Amino acid sequence: MNICVVIPVYNSPYINEVLEDVLTCGRKVIVVDDGSDEKVLVDFKDVELVRHSVNLGKGEAILSGAKRAKELGFDAILTFDGDKQHLSSQIEKLVAAYKEESVVIGNRDFTSENVPNSSKFGRKFSNFWVFLETFKSLGDTQSGFRIYPVSVLDLNVVNRRFDFEIEVLALHSYSGGEIIDVEVECYYPPKEERVSHFDKFYDNARLTKAHTKLMLQRYVLLRGWLWR
Repeated sequence: MNICVVIPVYNSPYINEVLEDVLTCGRKVIVVDDGSDEKVLVDFKDVELVRHSVNLGKGEAILSGAKRAKELGFDAILTFDGDKQHLSSQIEKLVAAYKEESVVIGNRDFTSENVPNSSKFGRKFSNFWVFLETFKSLGDTQSGFRIYPVSVLDLNVVNRRFDFEIEVLALHSYSGGEIIDVEVECYYPPKEERVSHFDKFYDNARLTKAHTKLMLQRYVLLRGWLWR
């Protein structure tokens, strides 16, 4: 499959460990440094590096990776977080499930060690609202381990931070696109080693705003039924 790996990175101390793991899958890898305080340096010559001069958000980093992948002739990208949570051994599960122009989501196994209760609750909460917005019962709408066709560049996605990953699912669904769930293993490091840039106040506020907008579009403006 003509799929490359895109890793959005912002102030991650683990990027070279993650790359060492990901490069075992034998796929092209693009790292997008989203304005880290110190420029990301990678020790692997086969990795392509795209830089943002300032922090623009995870969604913008994913889109920058998709743009570069499209320029290189790839049809789809597999997004892989830089916090050691995702495992390269699970990449081919997503690739095997991919269908042309579909979005594939890695449904993380939350029975593994060190998964915080806040993450478990957040996933259930997000899944509930995405179901109302798309009528698709998905297991892990907060997972960053996904495959996107490069055609996501054509969607009019407004949000650029963590709310991007919710809006893009709704817009892809409204346009008639398929979303596929795949069960995957994951690794959650102990609390003292965990890296997260999710702001509980600002990012939850952005997510609430995004869900409110999508619900209004779906049930008041009948988006997905009367227009795409």
